[in-house]
Amino acid sequence: MDTPDGSQLQTFPRRLLAHVQARPTRPAYREKYLGIWQTWNWAEVNAEVRAMACGLASIGFKRGMNLAIIGDNRPRLYWAMLAAQSLGGVPVPLYQDAPAADMAYVLNDAEVAFAVVEDQEQVDKLLELKALCPRIAHIAFEDERGMRHYTQAGLVSLAELARLGRAYDQANPGFFEAQVEAGLGSDPAIILYTSGTTGKPKGVVQSHTSLIAAGLGGVGFDKLTDREDILSYLPMAWVGDCLFSLAQAMVAGFTVNCPESGDTVLTDLREIGPTYYFAPPRVFENMLTTVMIRMEDAGAIKRRMFHYFMDVAKRCGADILDGKPVAAGDRLKYAIGKLLVYGPLRNVLGMSRIRVAYTAGAAIGPDLFRFYRSIGVNLKQLYGSTETCAYVCLQPDGNIKFDSVGVAAPGVEVKLADNGEVLVRSAATMDGYFKRPDATAEVIDANGYFHTGDAGIFDADGHLKIIDRAADVGKMNSGAIFAPNYIENKLKFFPYIKEAVAFGNGRDRVCAFINIDMEAVGNWAERRNISYSGYTDLAAHPQAYELIRICVEKVNADLASEAMMGDTQIHRFLILHKELDPDDDELTRTRKVRRKFIAEKYAVLIDALYSDKASQYISTQVKFEDGRTGVVSADLRIVDAKTFPSMERAA
Repeated sequence: MDTPDGSQLQTFPRRLLAHVQARPTRPAYREKYLGIWQTWNWAEVNAEVRAMACGLASIGFKRGMNLAIIGDNRPRLYWAMLAAQSLGGVPVPLYQDAPAADMAYVLNDAEVAFAVVEDQEQVDKLLELKALCPRIAHIAFEDERGMRHYTQAGLVSLAELARLGRAYDQANPGFFEAQVEAGLGSDPAIILYTSGTTGKPKGVVQSHTSLIAAGLGGVGFDKLTDREDILSYLPMAWVGDCLFSLAQAMVAGFTVNCPESGDTVLTDLREIGPTYYFAPPRVFENMLTTVMIRMEDAGAIKRRMFHYFMDVAKRCGADILDGKPVAAGDRLKYAIGKLLVYGPLRNVLGMSRIRVAYTAGAAIGPDLFRFYRSIGVNLKQLYGSTETCAYVCLQPDGNIKFDSVGVAAPGVEVKLADNGEVLVRSAATMDGYFKRPDATAEVIDANGYFHTGDAGIFDADGHLKIIDRAADVGKMNSGAIFAPNYIENKLKFFPYIKEAVAFGNGRDRVCAFINIDMEAVGNWAERRNISYSGYTDLAAHPQAYELIRICVEKVNADLASEAMMGDTQIHRFLILHKELDPDDDELTRTRKVRRKFIAEKYAVLIDALYSDKASQYISTQVKFEDGRTGVVSADLRIVDAKTFPSMERAA
């Protein structure tokens, strides 16, 4: 579809017009509404984008302006992004569940005057923020329910905006075409704000050229076609959604499916049966947790069959998927397991049709990775960041390593600095941080290499292994490398553990905070007639501690068998009295641990872990969804875990 130099398709609006020419009746977007899937083909999408763009122009939106996008994944919100780009504007998607202060910061930093939002809830948020964000003058909303009596100036429904747009288009023939034609590949295509792990979020400016380069590379690498189906349910403000649901979709022309709501994602996943799927590790962890909970409730025969065939899958499933030689006996057992266990399991998970599945956003534990590949799901890791369009390393089919993120993606240069930091240079690297040349200069050097902040090593086959964040990798007093994220991922493989934070830098031993998974542990407790009143009560229960102790000791045994990891076994742990929460600033919106903040907030607990104390009292302020604050207090038990002789010492 590209011209030899790509000049005709250098922006997303131009690619939209090309899809209309090449595949006008192919489904472009689907959305489940009131239990029914609605479908729009490429010709219909183009008409909607054109009307929306002209509507925005009619109320004053101009080239160079930024347009806030707030809401769940909805076709019209994606079209609003394309409409803004058609006019030379820049969409700025925001996390719809962000607190008011975080949202106000982004709106002011991006100098937003126009916003397109999903429903009444988001309208109310913006109206409340008007005092903090005086630039906001126009808000367009998709869902008109509850909006009948709103009379504030600048409010307009998307349906009304489209009507204004069609009238504007008729009165100004050739306007839309001229605006699209004026767009250049070097123009900003989107501003994505970082999660703010280490400070205030920064606006990452990605051009059409960089996003399209990432899209073309990924589509070519995995041989994606316009026949793929993808489920778009992750935040539109996340770079992963931008790569898959915008960049790759507009490059390949495949179908983007939007679920009815966050609560129906798994049901909608099964109905669509996507061929191409992506999710952060947390989603795959939750799926596995759900499976394990169901299996615990199953009959004895079914449980035994499940565990027997999962052992077979663990032994040879990944090799069969990669086309490697496997003994005939194991192949036969695996075929029977596929009929009785793996096939039905993939069907329940909505993964029966998947050709390629990706996980990104954080490192995935090797055990979790191995589980999905062993049952026949072609799960691969995608390594990248917001600044690189989530496009740095990819894992080639048939050459998957559980402990690596693959090889450098097409068109990407990857090298290691003297301190082990991963450096990246490619066409997909950001133009810079919005209004922050100082911050840009800190991460992109004179040679054009982006400094990722991740520490890594290359193996003999050229595969990159990410150890941890460079800032998080430390050393224990013994001299052993301490990689907390590596340890935490091993812990989170267990369905009973939702979150973990490991400590050990500059220490003699490793200790950890644990968050139990309320659903999994609650189900476990109910089967044993253990009564509890809530999270704090269940987390403090002696039997819950014993359950988690077993999980920790299994991780220790695993660490003891790995080179360079034996000294990082967990000696002591406690179960936190509350769940780590983005609203309490303990996690980012993408659920990454804010390690430094947690260490400062819970310093008294860390001191207790590294003392001889058997318990420690703590009182913590928490924020509720309605904005109120409260206090959660508890006397937390501290438990010793068994450790094992490390491989190095044994040798």
